[in-house]
Amino acid sequence: MANENETNRFADRSRREAPSTRELAELGGKKLVYVRTVLACEVLDDLVDDDTGAVIDIPGDTTLYSVHSGDGQRIALVGDRALAFAAARQHEMNPVSVH
Repeated sequence: MANENETNRFADRSRREAPSTRELAELGGKKLVYVRTVLACEVLDDLVDDDTGAVIDIPGDTTLYSVHSGDGQRIALVGDRALAFAAARQHEMNPVSVH
């Protein structure tokens, strides 16, 4: 949980200035993760089978759910929203939706 100094640092910022990636990561700590929808065509280069190296065959218009750490790094990509949230919780993380 963010301490009072971290919370005040965000409260003092101009509403027009977005927090930096580092500040967002610090705010949520290592336990806060973000879940957002992506189309498969946006991440096809990342859909590689670990064993064969072949691209996984998935239609480009398929909706996937991307789980990101506070600093924006993608840590998981799954085909179901409930699974994204359940997996995050299973790893003791707190998932939130990003629209």
